[in-house]
Amino acid sequence: MGRKRRLPKEPVEARITGLAHEGRGITHDRERPVFVDFALPGERVRFRYTKLRRSRGEGSAVEILEPAAERIAPGCPHFGTCGGCALQHLPAPAQLAHKERVLLEQLERIGGVTPEQRLAPLTGPVWGYRRKARLAVKHVPKKGGVLVGFREKHSPLVAPVDACPVLDPRVGERLEALAGLVASLSIPERIPQIEVACGDETAALVFRHLDPLTAGDLEALAAFARETGLAVLRQPGDESTITPVEPAAPALSYTLAPSGVTVGFEPTDFVQINAAVNTAMVQRAVAWLAPAPGRRILDLFCGVGNFSLPLAQAGAAVTGVEGEVGLIERARANAAANGLEADFAVGDLTAEAGLAAIRGAYDAVLLDPPRSGAAEALAPAAATGAGRIVYCSCGPATLARDAGTLVHEHGYRLTAAGVMDMFPHTAHVESFAVFDRP
Repeated sequence: MGRKRRLPKEPVEARITGLAHEGRGITHDRERPVFVDFALPGERVRFRYTKLRRSRGEGSAVEILEPAAERIAPGCPHFGTCGGCALQHLPAPAQLAHKERVLLEQLERIGGVTPEQRLAPLTGPVWGYRRKARLAVKHVPKKGGVLVGFREKHSPLVAPVDACPVLDPRVGERLEALAGLVASLSIPERIPQIEVACGDETAALVFRHLDPLTAGDLEALAAFARETGLAVLRQPGDESTITPVEPAAPALSYTLAPSGVTVGFEPTDFVQINAAVNTAMVQRAVAWLAPAPGRRILDLFCGVGNFSLPLAQAGAAVTGVEGEVGLIERARANAAANGLEADFAVGDLTAEAGLAAIRGAYDAVLLDPPRSGAAEALAPAAATGAGRIVYCSCGPATLARDAGTLVHEHGYRLTAAGVMDMFPHTAHVESFAVFDRP
C-alpha cells in the first residue's frame, strides 16, 4: 500500500470514470487510483480525501457538481452516514448490472473462465428484506443516550438512526424503541449488540449483556416482547448461554415454496438473509440438480437443510455435510419434522479430517460455502464422479478461483452463471453457477 501521505485540507474536484467492485466511484490523482464513496461514473464531484497513500487514495463525495443520469435520491435518510448500504443512489436495475459486471470480470480475470450461459438475476423485494442482522448498541450520553443500528461508514461509531428500511419491518421500524428499552435498563453501557433473527411467523432479538441483568431488567425485556410480539432472548456469554426471556420457547422457521418444506433454525444459526431470493435460489438449484428417485445428491455446507430438504422431498437420496454440530442437529430435526429421509454428517470442509465425510459416488453436488469459498472441498467433490456441480456463492472472487479449479483441473465446463440480489443496496455480490462434465 505504501506509506501514508498528508491529506489535502480542502475538497478536490474530479471526474468519476468508473465504479469499483465495492460500489465506490473511481477517479485518478496522477497515476494513482482514488476510490470515492457516493460517486457514480460520469459525474463531476467535489470530494474530500479520507486516506492517501503512494499507490491509492480514498475519499468521500461532498458535492455532486454534475450528477449521472441514473442517480436517484436514496430511499433512507441515513444513507451516507450509516455504513449498512453502499448503493442506494443507484436504481435497482443499475445495481444489478454493476454486480453482473463484477461477477463476469472476476470469473475471467481470476478464474480464466466465461459462462456458456448468463442466467437472469434472481431478485426480490429491495426494502424490508433483511431477516438476519447484528445490531450494534452504544451508550453515548453526548448523542442523547443509547444508539442502536449499524456502524458508520469506515468507522467503529454507531450511526444515529431511528429506523432501518432494509431490515424486516418488525425490527427495522422499532430501532428507536429498542434504544429506549436499552436506556431503561440498569446496565445500558454493558449491552454491546442485539442479534436479529426473523422467521416467517416469529421475529427474535437476542440481547448480549456483559454484566448480569436485574429482575427489573428482565421484566422490562419481557414487557417489550409482550407489547411488540417479538421474541426476546438474552446472552450473557457465548452462544450456549442464550436463554429465552419471553416467550418461554420461541420457535423460528421459514417455509420454502413450492415444496412446502418448513425449515426450523435457532437465532444465531446461519440462514440466508433474504427470504424471497433464498426461495428463488432453492427453486433454481432444485431445477438444475434434477432430483428424482435413485439420483444421489451431495449437499456440502448444508447448514440446517435449506437445500437438502426440498431435494429429499423430490425423491433424491441426499447426504448433507456441515462443519457445525448444532446445524447438523437442526438439519436432522428438520428432516424428521417434515417426514423426510436424508443423511447428515459433521465434517469440517476446510480440513483434511472433515473432508473424509465426502465419500462414495454421487450424480450431483451442491456447494454453498461461506465467503472464503470451497477450495479444499473441490477435489473430493469432483472425485465423487458427479456430472454436475451447482455452486451458490457469496463471494465472487472465491467463486472465480474455484471455478478456475473445477474447469482447468477437474475437467468441468462452466455451463451457466448469474447473480442473485440477496443484499439490495449493498455491494455484496451473490452468485449462482453450474458446472458440467461428461
